[in-house]
Amino acid sequence: MTSRRSLLKALTLSPIALAGSAAVASPVRKANAKIQFSLNTSTLRGQKLNLTQMIEVASKSGYDGIELWISELDSYLSSGKSLASLKKLFSDAGIEAFNAIGFATWMAQDPAKSKAGFAQMEKEMNMLAQIGCKRIAAPAIGATAPVDLLEAGEKYAALLELGRKTGVMPQLEFWGAYKPFHHMGQALAVAAAANDADARLLPDVYHLFRGGSDFNCLDLVAGEAIEVMHLNDFSDDLPREQQEDKHRIYPGDGVAPLDQISKRLKEMGGTKILSLELFNETYYAQEAELVAKTGLSKMKQFF
Repeated sequence: MTSRRSLLKALTLSPIALAGSAAVASPVRKANAKIQFSLNTSTLRGQKLNLTQMIEVASKSGYDGIELWISELDSYLSSGKSLASLKKLFSDAGIEAFNAIGFATWMAQDPAKSKAGFAQMEKEMNMLAQIGCKRIAAPAIGATAPVDLLEAGEKYAALLELGRKTGVMPQLEFWGAYKPFHHMGQALAVAAAANDADARLLPDVYHLFRGGSDFNCLDLVAGEAIEVMHLNDFSDDLPREQQEDKHRIYPGDGVAPLDQISKRLKEMGGTKILSLELFNETYYAQEAELVAKTGLSKMKQFF
C-alpha cells in the first residue's frame, strides 16, 4: 500500500504528469476560415464590359475569382462562343467562377411557376457545371407574402438534391427590400426546414441591414453553412427603408460593423468567399480596373 501511495505521489508531482494534464485540459484551437476574394460583375456593370473583359479585369486586379450573372453567360453564348471556351478563359486568367447570380422562380407558391423555376435552375446548373462553377444563388423571386417557411424548406431540399445531381449547389439568398423573403431569420428557418447538411446561406451586408436583420444573427451560423458572402457597406445618410442597391458603397466607407462581421466569419472556419457586390453609379463612371482594385483593397482591410 505504501509503495502504491509513493508511486501515485510521484506521478502527481512529476513535471511529465503535470504537462500531460495541461495538454489534456487545453482546448484545441479551431483554425480560422480560409478567405478568398471575389468580384461580383454587377460592380462593373456601368462600364459596359463583356464577360471576357470582366474576367480580365478581375484577374489583373488580384481577385481569386468572380461571381457572374446568368444574363452575362447567355450573352457570351449568344455571341457564338462556347462553354468550353469560357472554361478555358477562366483557366488562362488563373481565377475561378465561384458563383452565379440567377433568378429562377423555384420558391414560388404557384405550382406552375415553381416547376418552371426548377426547370430553369437545372438548365443553368448544367451550364455552370461545364465551366467549373460549383454554386448558384437561389433567391426567393416569384414567392409572395406570406411565405410558408416549412413548405419553402421542402422546396429548398429538392433544390439541393438537384444541386447534387448537377454538381452545382444552390446558395439560399434573401433580399432586404423584398417583403416576402427579406430577413436572415426566414433564411435560417428555411435552411433548417430543408434538413440537409448541404444547405448554404448567401448573406449580404446591405441586405442584412436593409431587411432589418441584426448582425448578431451571424453568431447562429457555423462552419460551412456560409460559403459566399456579399461584401459592401452603407451609410446613415438615409433612413434604412429608403436605401436602395445604388446606395451601396465600398467596405469601410460606411457604418456597417465590418470588424464584427469579419471576426465572426473568420471564427466560423471552413472557406469563405467574400464577393464585392456594388451597384453604385459613382463607381460606374470610373475606370473599371480602378474600381476593382479599390474594392479589393477595401475588403482586405478587414480580412
